[in-house]
Amino acid sequence: MTSAQVDSQHGVTDAAGSAPEEGYQRGLGNRQIQMIAIGGAIGTGLFLGAGKAISKAGPSIILAYAIVGLVIFFIMRALGELLMYRPVSGSFSEYAREFLGPFMGFVTGWTYWLFWVVTGITEVTAAATYVQYWNHDIPQWVSALVFTVALFGINLISVKIFGELEFWFSMVKVTAIIGMILIGLGVIMLGFSDAGDTASFSLLWSHGGFFPKGIGGTLMTLQIVMFAFLAVELVGVTAGEATDPKKVLPKAINTVPWRIGLFYIGSLIIILSVVSWTVFEPGVSPFVAAFAKIGLPAGAGIVNFVVLTAALSSANSGMYSTGRMLRDLSRNGQGPKIFDRLSKNGLPTTGTGVSVAMMLVGVWINYQWPGEAFNYVVSFATISGMWAWIVILLSQLRYRAKANRGELPQSEFKAIGAPYTSIFALAFIAMVIVMMGIDPDTRISLYAAPIWAAIMGIGYLIIKRRDPNVFARGSVDAAKKD
Repeated sequence: MTSAQVDSQHGVTDAAGSAPEEGYQRGLGNRQIQMIAIGGAIGTGLFLGAGKAISKAGPSIILAYAIVGLVIFFIMRALGELLMYRPVSGSFSEYAREFLGPFMGFVTGWTYWLFWVVTGITEVTAAATYVQYWNHDIPQWVSALVFTVALFGINLISVKIFGELEFWFSMVKVTAIIGMILIGLGVIMLGFSDAGDTASFSLLWSHGGFFPKGIGGTLMTLQIVMFAFLAVELVGVTAGEATDPKKVLPKAINTVPWRIGLFYIGSLIIILSVVSWTVFEPGVSPFVAAFAKIGLPAGAGIVNFVVLTAALSSANSGMYSTGRMLRDLSRNGQGPKIFDRLSKNGLPTTGTGVSVAMMLVGVWINYQWPGEAFNYVVSFATISGMWAWIVILLSQLRYRAKANRGELPQSEFKAIGAPYTSIFALAFIAMVIVMMGIDPDTRISLYAAPIWAAIMGIGYLIIKRRDPNVFARGSVDAAKKD
């Protein structure tokens, strides 16, 4: 049976490769999808979180980003295989429903929604912190409130406006990082600026070696590094609104290796060669600190603007994603029916509005604990975000097994090295979770996870008691659940 036949049989896709009944407008073109994919890999985790990672691991943080980057590529190729089999806006939640069962679909949808709410809090917190670089008199909570309300307004207009804003947000980040790499190379190779006399690639090993804190120190930064890559999977959520998902999405996913190589590994090699790793401190952007040491205060201000843009970009993506996830849950009977409503512009404004209201909790956190707000939420964002990756990998393994048995059509975009690469990625994520439990700074997220799991279990039982058949709806494979 061909993919087209299966799609026709279940009524899940149209000619463009998305569910015709979803009701979304196809307002995201190739240019915007590509930049959303690129921008999704460049955020607060790199610009702000890298400072803490560098202070804990030294230059070996470069290796940590490279290894995690490889794992991320395996995850994205697994997601790509699923997307080409059935591209839908519900993405991970839909695949969990089909291949892992109704409960997993329920948990995944709500957990990914929670992830973006928490991430939104993280990003507006970071953005408010960056504003204080220019003016300490502006309360952190005020900036967080202004940014939250402004981005919500943008998300109420149209998906094209969202896509265009993300395009320019990503363009700023990409241009800035390339510029920083070129300036850093000039400092190293030509010796100009205040840092020119000491800048050298030898700084990568001359202050305590490449592993100054030992292998253990590097391992303990994996949670921070994983957080830096969260949201790279957002490209999957855009499937329902991409103009040509089966053409655009594989291209976006295949750019992951060079994005990681250039934006993460390349930029870190340069800044750690311009300024010794011993200079960087937690809570301070290493990019801003590097430009300040170079003696270009204006440059540091520009970099601060860029990292502010990166935070706002991620928060904007979060608002986009939450509304779609709540609508997917509603359409499958796993969330309030009110979230199924679309505006005249084809936007899930009700779900987005409720999510933004939850994000306003971040304003309160910034008011109560302005100095610790970022650290309070980043750990839980990591564990909830990694859940989506786990579900992607498990769903891909189940899908591939069924496809190989001829029960489902083969995907046009197979994951490289699967199932072994998917199993390796799962094992790696499990190791990171263990490391999070060992580190007292990140252990709090593991305390919160069982509480959330209990909430999900109770919610599932309540909904199932109210309508025993609700979890059988909305799944292509509902009749063949294992």
